[in-house]
Amino acid sequence: MRHATGIVVAAGGADTTRTDRDILAMETAGLGDRAFTILAFVAAMGSGTVGGIFYGFSSFIMRALGRLPPADGAAAMKSINVAVINPVFMLAFMGTALACVVVAGLSLPVLDGLAGKLVLAGSLLYVIGCFGTTMAFNVPLNNALARVTPEQEGALWARYLTVWTAWNTVRTAASAVASALFVAALMI
Repeated sequence: MRHATGIVVAAGGADTTRTDRDILAMETAGLGDRAFTILAFVAAMGSGTVGGIFYGFSSFIMRALGRLPPADGAAAMKSINVAVINPVFMLAFMGTALACVVVAGLSLPVLDGLAGKLVLAGSLLYVIGCFGTTMAFNVPLNNALARVTPEQEGALWARYLTVWTAWNTVRTAASAVASALFVAALMI
């Protein structure tokens, strides 16, 4: 019988070549497998949810805001940027990043298997491609929009629509692909 961790256990206990390390690994494999599976599932759901939210912005919300007069579009985006800082979104966004970090750690001992590789890739993709992109690019743009003077708002808004949406599309794709990798790992 093969566990997700890659441990092979002979049927009926006939294998007599086990070391103490092998026995300890087999005793803890059940707990490790459950944690790995649960966190991979949480990461799949979270990255899919966050990717879906960001997809809405790249596919239609930013276009709709861009059709408004610049002052109105910028005001609406500023309001969104304030409203998004709430426990429900933060749990999905930051909770998924935390789940990815933990499940990436759990994947390290099982990198010899495809599931471990898929989970590690999905975790890195979400943490770097979604969370990292947000912190490095989208948040600074949001902060600049919040601080802009009315005289400079039109010029910043035109740039914001293009640059913010491009980086949002990066984090959308990273989240969606990460979710797909987690689902693939769970199907193995």
